[in-house]
Amino acid sequence: MSVTRTGPLPTGEAAEYDVVVVGAGVVGSAIARALARHPLRIALVEAANDVGDGTSKANTAILHTGFDAAPGTLEARLVREGHRLLSAYAREAGIPVEPLGALLVAWDEEQRAALPRLAEKAERNGHRTTRLLSAPELAVHEPHLGPGALGALEVPGESVICPWTTTLAYATQAVRSGVDLHLNCRVEKARPGDPYHRLVTRRGVLRTRLLVNACGLHADAFDALVGREDFTVTPRRGQLLVFDKFARDLVRHILLPVPGPLGKGVLISPTVYGNVMLGPTAEDLDDKTATGTTAEGLAGLREQGGRILPALLDEEVTAVYAGLRAATGQEDYRIAAHPGLRYVTVGGIRSTGLTASLAIAEHVLGLLADCGLDPGPSRPLAPVRMPNLGEAFPRPYRDAELIARDPEFGMIVCHCERVTRGEIRAALGSTIPPGGLDGLRRRTRARGGRCQGNHCGAEVRALFEERPYEEGAR
Repeated sequence: MSVTRTGPLPTGEAAEYDVVVVGAGVVGSAIARALARHPLRIALVEAANDVGDGTSKANTAILHTGFDAAPGTLEARLVREGHRLLSAYAREAGIPVEPLGALLVAWDEEQRAALPRLAEKAERNGHRTTRLLSAPELAVHEPHLGPGALGALEVPGESVICPWTTTLAYATQAVRSGVDLHLNCRVEKARPGDPYHRLVTRRGVLRTRLLVNACGLHADAFDALVGREDFTVTPRRGQLLVFDKFARDLVRHILLPVPGPLGKGVLISPTVYGNVMLGPTAEDLDDKTATGTTAEGLAGLREQGGRILPALLDEEVTAVYAGLRAATGQEDYRIAAHPGLRYVTVGGIRSTGLTASLAIAEHVLGLLADCGLDPGPSRPLAPVRMPNLGEAFPRPYRDAELIARDPEFGMIVCHCERVTRGEIRAALGSTIPPGGLDGLRRRTRARGGRCQGNHCGAEVRALFEERPYEEGAR
């Protein structure tokens, strides 16, 4: 296995691959993992210094049932199948998932009238367990809701998940199963050819027989490198507020609005880390790097959150952040094979991409076969079991047996999030070690609590800078 971050890429035969997947977000990493089941030479290439560093790290972290997808679309099918696959994989790989269920809350007569139609839509998508709730029933389910709620549609099966661990699990399993991961490796030119395409990167040249574009926000730009202009990605910014853990008892379900034309709208949801999240906004922009928050956006969220759950505004805000989703003007994924180019585009992957990721990967394998790939026999993947970051599951600082074996798992470094020295050490020595402090936070939660690293930051940085040399990571 090989993970590279710096220096020149391999040359000669070591730079020749059967398939190169460009983009190591949750979808690209899932595709690389699926390909790793076969005796192929695979590379996963990423412009950033870590996996899951784009849209995949900043989303609402919901494992969707797909109840409200447009029936008959590719997205509807892949989300439904992906929910099944990821639910099973999370149990196997140790990814924290909490099945809370969701409530679509109606705040006016128009929204209440839409609830039966949404229940019918859910049934067409194969989700037959929804239930209409009256206002009194809703008050029993969510006693802290603001005044004026007229009813709700209950959607069992909607869950919250750890998006950071999901992407890392896919990429880790891919690398352990033989995939080469090249980070800090932006592709600047793509030169289609036969038998190999040439990918010119900042660190050297790679050659590949087949190519997969999983570039997220930049999928349209990468398409242009190989001469395709099938769609345009418009970055849709979603700003979010994260409230302190003391707010967790205020909400029992994922509280969803009745969907609007720009998406699912502003929601309130617990997180697997024990916080409560409010957001996102939906702002179409021109700048694909505009991940900053705005005073106007956050004020709007607080106004809407105050109507939904008034007591939430009395709680402290732990963090604010923004993510960009890849909107393409079409309410479906933009996944297509181009056999003449031996090339597959995986674009327009919206907020459901986390849920659909494993199903998307299986779908892409079929498209690669249409492009001429003979994957060969299937083989087992290397096993993976991820460190737990979820509050509903055992954490190391409370594991007496683990601490007895290794006392560093009882030495808390980040007191806000109860992260131990042993967890940080394990992350730094893992298959895909973090490329920076933000990557370390996504692996351990260190510096992610209410003080945002003001207390533990110096010690965490010192541990990071003392990290061991990573075998295979240049």
